[in-house]
Amino acid sequence: MNISKKSLDKVKSSISEHIINTPVLTNKEINSICDSEVFFKCENFQKSGSFKFRAATNAILNLNETDKKSGVITHSSGNFAQALALASKNQNISSHIVMPKNAPKFKKNAVLKTTDNLIECKSTLVDREKATNSIQAKYNLSFIHPSNDLDVILGNSTVVSELIQDISELDYILCPVGGGGLLAGSALSCNAYSKKCEVIGVEPLNVNDAYRSLKSKKIEYNLNTDTIADGLRTNLGDINFPIILDYIELIICVNEDEIISAMKLIYDKLNILIEPSSAVAFAGVLKEKEKFKEKKVGVILSGGNVDSKKLPF
Repeated sequence: MNISKKSLDKVKSSISEHIINTPVLTNKEINSICDSEVFFKCENFQKSGSFKFRAATNAILNLNETDKKSGVITHSSGNFAQALALASKNQNISSHIVMPKNAPKFKKNAVLKTTDNLIECKSTLVDREKATNSIQAKYNLSFIHPSNDLDVILGNSTVVSELIQDISELDYILCPVGGGGLLAGSALSCNAYSKKCEVIGVEPLNVNDAYRSLKSKKIEYNLNTDTIADGLRTNLGDINFPIILDYIELIICVNEDEIISAMKLIYDKLNILIEPSSAVAFAGVLKEKEKFKEKKVGVILSGGNVDSKKLPF
């Protein structure tokens, strides 16, 4: 899939008044540790606490008037749940949010601050979809997928378009991979806005379905969800995967200790709090330092929705 710069500019313009153009941070000590120039795109400062608000806002704005009146529904373990609930409220649209029972309590509480329509289900994808389909049919709602939706993907693309605009001549941009919406959006944006930059995905070794999918050229699935990066436990979809196949050549896998170490280093040196899923991309830089030596590297810090009382370090 090839999306023109003009089309991506239109998306960026459409959502600009609703989102935060998040800051880019760098740190001399981190640069020294990595032996490269690292630029952190801080989506932990985005509304609702993650990049997902961009996606949710773009999806909401592109609904027709009939669907806006009926309302929307999604299933999510946390960040897209918060994002869609807030984006819907901002546009005076009702939302229903299906969340697994094992989703972090503080993320559920964040959703409840925005909408009363929170429905809990068992933690499997099958149960999520079953609950969602039932409620969608009952209230005639529009379903918005957290990652496998073109409007969601295009909303995500604005992260990288801003980063490339702020920091010129980047060699690489690393982003975490879960459902694939951010990776696909980043790839489309990088292809449109940069002649030299390459997007690289990073995902937890314990749930490395995207890594395996890139190798096999078909969507692979995880047998477990055993990772601290709770936002990256989902699978790729039939809309974002072809984009990933077209543009992505490398996905780096990092283990749990590497994720925690990256999270702690950002906390210590940048004095900001990010969630484990967000630390995954930086963990990839630390793991493959030789590849990124003396390069300009963008790192997407995807979100900061973490319970400060339960930090893993």
